[in-house]
Amino acid sequence: MGRRKMRRKIAPGSKSLDVDRLCGSGAEVEFDIPLTALPRLGSRDGMGGSVRGTARFGRQSGRPVADLSLEGAATLQCQRCMQAMELPLRSAVRVALLTSAADAGTLPEEIEPTLVPDGRVRVADLVEEELLLALPIVALHGAGECPAQAGADAREPARPETQRPFARLGELLNHK
Repeated sequence: MGRRKMRRKIAPGSKSLDVDRLCGSGAEVEFDIPLTALPRLGSRDGMGGSVRGTARFGRQSGRPVADLSLEGAATLQCQRCMQAMELPLRSAVRVALLTSAADAGTLPEEIEPTLVPDGRVRVADLVEEELLLALPIVALHGAGECPAQAGADAREPARPETQRPFARLGELLNHK
């Protein structure tokens, strides 16, 4: 007899959900979260955008896991030109929901550990953790895309020949 999939749509500020119940029922949770609603991301200057996706809960080798897939776009502030830039986001990851940090060492490499010490999880927290890993520490436009870099290249004068005032010093000191 197959398991019935529970589908729920959640708001970004949702309460925490019971991991055993989610994994036992094979729950599938859809989300659409503005990045400013995620506390560790919302505090970044110029941050905007949103992500949407699905968290599918289940078990692997008896352990609770969540398959998280998300896509969207983040608006970040380029640290070179201080202008807004858009970064596409797309990720799919399997996360083990562990009640003890000691269990992390027994996981296969392809599974990311996440600690849920009280046996409860917020989908928004899973999304936020994945985005912290996916977003650049320093946001910069791609090569040739930064307005500040293009303007600097156009204004930059030809470089004068490099002068080396001490280049012949050895000759002068050894000359008798």
